[in-house]
Amino acid sequence: MFMKRIVGVFVSMGIILFSFLSFAFADELHWGFKKATGGEQIEISSELENMLKKHNAIYRGDPQAKTIYLTFDNGYENGFTESILDTLKAEKAPATFFLTGHYVTSASDLVKRMVDDGHIIGNHSDKHPNMARLSESEMVTEWQNFDKKLKDLTGIERTYYTRPPEGVYNEELLAVGIKNEYRHIFWSIAFKDWEKDVRRGGDYAYNELMKQLHPGAIILMHTVAEDNAEALPKFIKDAKAQGYTFGSLDDLK
Repeated sequence: MFMKRIVGVFVSMGIILFSFLSFAFADELHWGFKKATGGEQIEISSELENMLKKHNAIYRGDPQAKTIYLTFDNGYENGFTESILDTLKAEKAPATFFLTGHYVTSASDLVKRMVDDGHIIGNHSDKHPNMARLSESEMVTEWQNFDKKLKDLTGIERTYYTRPPEGVYNEELLAVGIKNEYRHIFWSIAFKDWEKDVRRGGDYAYNELMKQLHPGAIILMHTVAEDNAEALPKFIKDAKAQGYTFGSLDDLK
């Protein structure tokens, strides 16, 4: 009887803890959407659209302009970023690289080259936490700690674009970001490309990009994927052949 009571207490405590965690993280949102097809922009709910507009966050550009915005997330180096930079330079295509603090300190030569080549550095946080679970001061500390490392390396005073790790966010994060002059940048084209040890081939990445291509697209790719490095030259050339140009996030209002 005593053991049953003890078990019952632990079960009850587990239920209470689970309920508390569920409540605490109830407003945790994960960026996702139905993939674009047929050259049409993606659509999200009007509620989410209004939330983004309220806090000046963006996920796409002008639906009438055949302009593409390349963005890359870099948490750590896997040997393919140099090839991507070579392609961008050869094709005169600007990009934004969302980096973590670890990347700035462990791949400093590549970060310097990104800056020298004229690309934008975005803030992907210092330590890549779940930003939606942080307090306001912790959110700001993540962004500012990253900025300090970037300034120490490159002299750039601070970043103005940010992207939450794994696309996890909430409205508070967007509000705190814009309050501190960090504009959240989401995306309208993405595919599974973050598993560094999984090879699907350059054709896989190329086909995913071309199938989802649409005016105003903000494209997310991860530099750890060899598939992306292989696909990028052909994708840029073929997108240009369809009348697309490659723009900078600085051009988006």
